[in-house]
Amino acid sequence: MPDLEALKKEAALRAVALVGSGMRVGLGTGSTAKYAIEAIGERLASGDLRRVVGVATSDASEALARAVGIPVEPLDPRPLDLAIDGADEIDPTLNLIKGLGGALLREKLTEVQARRLVIIADHTKVVTRLGEKAPLPVEIARFGFLSTIERVRALVPGGRLRQPGAQPYVTDNGNYIYDAQLPASFDPVELERQLKGTLGVVETGFFLGMADAAFVAAPGGVRELGG
Repeated sequence: MPDLEALKKEAALRAVALVGSGMRVGLGTGSTAKYAIEAIGERLASGDLRRVVGVATSDASEALARAVGIPVEPLDPRPLDLAIDGADEIDPTLNLIKGLGGALLREKLTEVQARRLVIIADHTKVVTRLGEKAPLPVEIARFGFLSTIERVRALVPGGRLRQPGAQPYVTDNGNYIYDAQLPASFDPVELERQLKGTLGVVETGFFLGMADAAFVAAPGGVRELGG
């Protein structure tokens, strides 16, 4: 059994090699992105990098970045030189599902402004079609959420509200997440359009046409997709 954590770290190091001095970098969220943030901090501490500023996609990533010495700025209209993040699924054309970590809205708002979005993952995240392994996270407003869920279910019948304990999961933005089970056959672009047009839906975990490259680590080494 391969060590998935070691593979994630290996992929992260390949992506962090693209970071240059003076860059503004989007800092992703989740277990894989954590390794990238730590590696950027190590390069800053050693003097290998200078004047790098991060834009974090979650409160957790901002706290980690500050802890490892990366200055953090809020998102503003200026473009980012690079964004590095993980993914829950990667299809053959680099379309993604993201959001199992709950940060999909801030991730998308940040990464759409990046000149280059690089994804880091282990080989278990590569799929032949979106929805093969992971549900599609759909961030929804808390007010009237049961009504919103009914509207979502008219488009995607299967799924459930994310509720890890006695109460529903709440995002950094104060919203809930509905994890939709995607059908075996669908058009991601059309489903994205329909979901985004559904009252009460804030954002979806479809990241379509956004990634420029992916570093995927497998037991045999790191493979670059796209680029």
